[in-house]
Amino acid sequence: MTGTMPLRVRIAAATLAVLLLACAIGPSLAQRDPSAIGDVLAQRFHPPLSGDGAGWHLFGTDAFGRDVLARLLVAGRLSLAVGVAGALLSGVTGALLGAVAGWRRGWVDTAITAAADTLQSIPRLVLLLACAALWSPGIPTVLTVLALTGWMGVARLVRVEVLGLRERDFVSAALVLGASSRRTLLRHVIPNAVAPALVATTLGIGSAILLESGLSFLGLGVQPPAPSWGNMIAGGREHLVTAPWVALAPGLAVVVTVTAATLIGDWLQERAAGRREV
Repeated sequence: MTGTMPLRVRIAAATLAVLLLACAIGPSLAQRDPSAIGDVLAQRFHPPLSGDGAGWHLFGTDAFGRDVLARLLVAGRLSLAVGVAGALLSGVTGALLGAVAGWRRGWVDTAITAAADTLQSIPRLVLLLACAALWSPGIPTVLTVLALTGWMGVARLVRVEVLGLRERDFVSAALVLGASSRRTLLRHVIPNAVAPALVATTLGIGSAILLESGLSFLGLGVQPPAPSWGNMIAGGREHLVTAPWVALAPGLAVVVTVTAATLIGDWLQERAAGRREV
């Protein structure tokens, strides 16, 4: 398989790059504080591509007269950060548990595999709702929940890689030369087994963003007044008939981001599979 990046993947990467850049610098260029509430009656529900005394509103204003685009970019910082951090936490957790299971084998492998099988048999959304209900809503809760409910697939992939690597000559040589079991695992086995974990983590970013938005939409994630794409959609659902842009703008942001991240992850997965076949 060649390393040429398909057009769809290049478009996805460019879209994510533009979105990240806009979220990084966009709010600082806003004409006013995205969270500030001014003259509500005069500024609320201005349609897209309209202006008022406060300036031009590309995506219109919401029920409190706040610029939807400015809030969308501020919310994007939080939603993207939480999604990426949640995927990384679940990836690291899964990689460590999978490596330990494949290396130790025995009852350790049985226990970790059984835990992964049990959690995978339960729909992730149900686990998310159950965990979120046990703790107070907020960013730490969302990150903890994403890490606890997303490690199983990565653990399975890394476990299989470690089971194969432990029989390789370079691992046997390290043990014969006096390297401890722990050092051999950390220095020689895990670095050669993380490629599937990286691909799975990339694929998990889109899922994590989507799940974070779902939790925030249900009021179990990021709490107002801090904006996230999920709670922006929740705030605009009551006005879908009169002001649909309030909910549609963050909804489209979620769809575009998740689709772009998934396309990139799929391409990385195809490349990894192609290298194994060579």
